[in-house]
Amino acid sequence: MSNPNPSGNPLPQVKNVIAIGAGKGGVGKSTISANMAVALARLGHKTGLMDGDIYGPSMPTMLGIRGVPPQVREGRLIPFFVHGIHAVTIGSLVEPDKPLIWRGPMAHGAFKQLLVDQTVWPELDYLIVDLPPGTGDVPLSLCQLLPLRGAVVVATPQQVALDDCIRAVGMFRTLNAPVLGIVENMSYFVQPDGTVADIFGRGGAQKAAQNLGIPFLGELPMYQELRVNSDAGEPLANFQGTPDLRVALEKIANNLVGQVNLQVLQAPQVKLNVE
Repeated sequence: MSNPNPSGNPLPQVKNVIAIGAGKGGVGKSTISANMAVALARLGHKTGLMDGDIYGPSMPTMLGIRGVPPQVREGRLIPFFVHGIHAVTIGSLVEPDKPLIWRGPMAHGAFKQLLVDQTVWPELDYLIVDLPPGTGDVPLSLCQLLPLRGAVVVATPQQVALDDCIRAVGMFRTLNAPVLGIVENMSYFVQPDGTVADIFGRGGAQKAAQNLGIPFLGELPMYQELRVNSDAGEPLANFQGTPDLRVALEKIANNLVGQVNLQVLQAPQVKLNVE
């Protein structure tokens, strides 16, 4: 595979590429990706977000850019600048309701074009890449292109989700990619009377992280505001309206930065090879 940069890094202007994955769909991986990108920007980092979930891109809705055509300069995409981050999504290049029925090589090619060939990324401290769920050929082929600083795995407390989370961690380890940590989403729900309901159980992801010997980045409870703001395309509102939600998101982001800093001290970015 040809590389536009002689150093072997297709994104030399990006300091840290962070993949966010999940062993199964429906655990809130894209929600975590979008809010981590915004949180990092709020911490003062120049941040980009690559919607790599090419079969089910959620970022047009979550970022409020659904139906907005991207800016093109000399045949290359200029990332949207919204909510303080630079964002690219294949959802802005296809019909909103059209299913993307692609085999692995087609998906790989589309991702490579968006990530490397046809996007003008600015200098970034962080590029968050929202990967498709699962451990199949598509995430593997996508990872091949990324000079990863590391990966984050998202799970819910449910045992079935944790089983898939463990498989996702195993996938990244097989590829020699540092696993920066696990995030537990939908940890619990605070009812109007203040009582806490553990709808999916609680603490399972933290226990899995301990058993696997990797960091636990934090838990994100279920907040109605998070769902409302995501549907409305207003992720910044998650940091402005509900203090507990802001604190939970900022804690995860700060823990992520801490793990990245440790990786920077220990090793350079990892170019994955799945051949």
